[in-house]
Amino acid sequence: MNALEEFKKYLKPGQVYRRADLEHRSTAVDRHLKQLVDDGTLQKMSQGVYYYPAKASFGEIPPEDEKLVQTFLKSDDFLLTSPNLYNSLGVGTTQLYNKRVVYNHKRHGQLALGGKVFDFRLKHKFPKELSEEFLLVDLLNNLNELAENRENVLQSAKEKVLTVPGPQMKRAVNAYAGERTKSLFNQWMHETRLPAGQEYFAHG
Repeated sequence: MNALEEFKKYLKPGQVYRRADLEHRSTAVDRHLKQLVDDGTLQKMSQGVYYYPAKASFGEIPPEDEKLVQTFLKSDDFLLTSPNLYNSLGVGTTQLYNKRVVYNHKRHGQLALGGKVFDFRLKHKFPKELSEEFLLVDLLNNLNELAENRENVLQSAKEKVLTVPGPQMKRAVNAYAGERTKSLFNQWMHETRLPAGQEYFAHG
């Protein structure tokens, strides 16, 4: 068995690898990676990130977004979401976006991984899993980025917020909302639930 074959036997279909994770498997890792990319065994996702495609009856299976991001960040401490998920809230959003948003503690900026655009955003706090109340807060935090009629979305979001149990909504707003979003929620609560002068969501 030659050195390239010895190197290849450590790779498993369906997995994403960083170059740094493979250095100890080869004394010529760059040459071997290039050879495997050239012969189609590996796909280069971005600088230093490679995917070994799994096969199915219909062809190659693309890498999972979660695996790509986890390998790139070298961490599983992130939240992967998309503006497309707002459409599940029933607040009038219907656009489809070719973008995936990654809330994380390490990277900021847009990056293409495997032909997909990931928008990495540094965020102090984010939940481990998506929820309806988080998506409502996130929608309002990012309202200016949406290609929708914003007044219509705001009115529908207000009606939707009032159907979510108060304690759950309050926790999500206090944990994840920006200042403008908190002010908006306080305005809505004053109009429907609270006496004047009383704040529902904390600022600062």
